[in-house]
Amino acid sequence: MNGPERNADLDAYFREAASWDGDRVQQARRATRIAWWSAAAAAICALAASVALALLMPLKRVDPFVIRVDNSTGVVDVVPVYPGQAPMDETVTRYFLTHYINTCERFNLATAESDYQECGAFHGAQRNQVWYALWNPGNPLSPLNLHKDGSVVSAQVQAVSFFRRASGLADMAQVRYLKAERPAPGMPAHVSHWVATIQYAYATPSANPAIRRWNPLGLRLLEFVAEPEVAGEQTLDGDAAPGAGATADSTAAAPPKGASP
Repeated sequence: MNGPERNADLDAYFREAASWDGDRVQQARRATRIAWWSAAAAAICALAASVALALLMPLKRVDPFVIRVDNSTGVVDVVPVYPGQAPMDETVTRYFLTHYINTCERFNLATAESDYQECGAFHGAQRNQVWYALWNPGNPLSPLNLHKDGSVVSAQVQAVSFFRRASGLADMAQVRYLKAERPAPGMPAHVSHWVATIQYAYATPSANPAIRRWNPLGLRLLEFVAEPEVAGEQTLDGDAAPGAGATADSTAAAPPKGASP
């Protein structure tokens, strides 16, 4: 092979080698671009999924409902949930106020904790703070301290009256009730007469099923002032007894152990 032919063959070889190397470089660049585009698409999908989950979070809640079955026909339907907007009749409010007094003005160590939590379901924010302070274990007037000797207090509503303000707003009620304190089983109970002035309002019922089963219509007690009436204390058998000392607010007590407002 002479010199010119050898140079031509080398030139052709080098051209093929350079072309192959160029193809490898282009292929590597193409793969890099595809990898970057794939990574960007994956990042966009992850971001979109995160935004979608964040938007769906408020929808994840538990709504209580009641299923009603007709005893005669067997038809099943769902009772509509009260939204907290329709005005309430005085009969409904009278029932809730009576239930509140009978539950929250009594004391029995066996039911103290559940009574404390149930009463808190009827309180507004300010009243709930007062309720917690009154039930604080450090309060010397706590029922846990006053009745640690085993005495039991029961309450019985006698009358509920409603009042309308000059502005036309009907949000006040006055409840008269009896409190009977029995020092020990088998002993006569000492009865005292009380009157409670209550300011109330209806709000949106709680979404918490535990609270809603106690207060399904969203009644809120904004203010509660209980005072003993002038009538003297009596025993259940009708004998008069000396008037016992009483606080201006009969709910001045401390929370049972482990309870919260």
